Amino acid sequence: MAGRFAPRPTRTTVRGGHVVVPGGVPRQSAEPARVRDWTPEGPLDLGLVLGPLRRGPGDPTFRTTPDGSVWRVCRTPAGPGTLRVTPGGGTARGEAWGPGADWLLDRLPELLGAADDPDAFEPRHRLLAVTRHRRPGLRLVRTGLVMESLIPSVLEQKVTTDEAYRAWRLLVRKFGEPAPGPAPEHMYVMPAPRTWALIPSWEWHRAGVDDKRASTVLRAVRVAPRLEEAVRLEPERARERLELVSGIGPWTSAEVVQRSHGAADCVTVGDLHLPGIVGYALAGDRDADDAVMLELLEPYAGQRHRAARLILLSGRAPARRVPKMPRGDIGKL
Repeated sequence: MAGRFAPRPTRTTVRGGHVVVPGGVPRQSAEPARVRDWTPEGPLDLGLVLGPLRRGPGDPTFRTTPDGSVWRVCRTPAGPGTLRVTPGGGTARGEAWGPGADWLLDRLPELLGAADDPDAFEPRHRLLAVTRHRRPGLRLVRTGLVMESLIPSVLEQKVTTDEAYRAWRLLVRKFGEPAPGPAPEHMYVMPAPRTWALIPSWEWHRAGVDDKRASTVLRAVRVAPRLEEAVRLEPERARERLELVSGIGPWTSAEVVQRSHGAADCVTVGDLHLPGIVGYALAGDRDADDAVMLELLEPYAGQRHRAARLILLSGRAPARRVPKMPRGDIGKL
């Protein structure tokens, strides 16, 4: 049997922190883009809708260009794909490249909020009524993908956003695949689950990811197919499935289904800043905890996540009275 099959890459075949990507790294495709136009019912603001998918200014999977286009690179069930969405004349045009192009275009309306119902929200506070009036193009994104939101959400656990964004940027650029099609420079597809599992421990350390978060990612990618199936479940059932993985709690599961399902009612609990912002905006209470936040959002049951989004967009937040959480870098230890 020796020599009949190529050896599968394992941790023992990793050299110098380089992980062999199964199947090789595809070259950028020169084939023409597949195109789809979609006209939403009502106003659409691409920045507001797709903004939650952006993980920091240097996110290698997300880019905006001066012409107003949004570029998004992701790993679909059909393979890697690049999507460019351009607004114009009340119509959104999607152009896609790569093996996942058809999958991305088929789900373009849902991605841009076609399954969302903004009219279901009834503001009961003047602040929210004014903000909704000023931001009529807000719709809740629905990607239909779990892992692409789960892994960066795990990286954001218990650290500053700067640290989490840096870790995501370094890991995707080093172990991801170049984006198919004419994507802007330095855009990469998120690594496949097996590639995540083969990343050496020292590379997690260099990226500033502690063992607890790295272990959570490794446990999640081992059951990635079962987690991806959660997109077919209701948001609460999907959260229950995600939280079966040790290290994934209510904060992380809410952050995921808000993006993967477009869940209008999944408010984030356990966040360091959100309860104080909601409490200050609705009741002048900057010391509000999760219980107070949920009580204040109770009138918006069924739309609590949208209410929280509008509060964050209103710009009404308490002034900082303590220094920011210091940024650490365990990679220097």
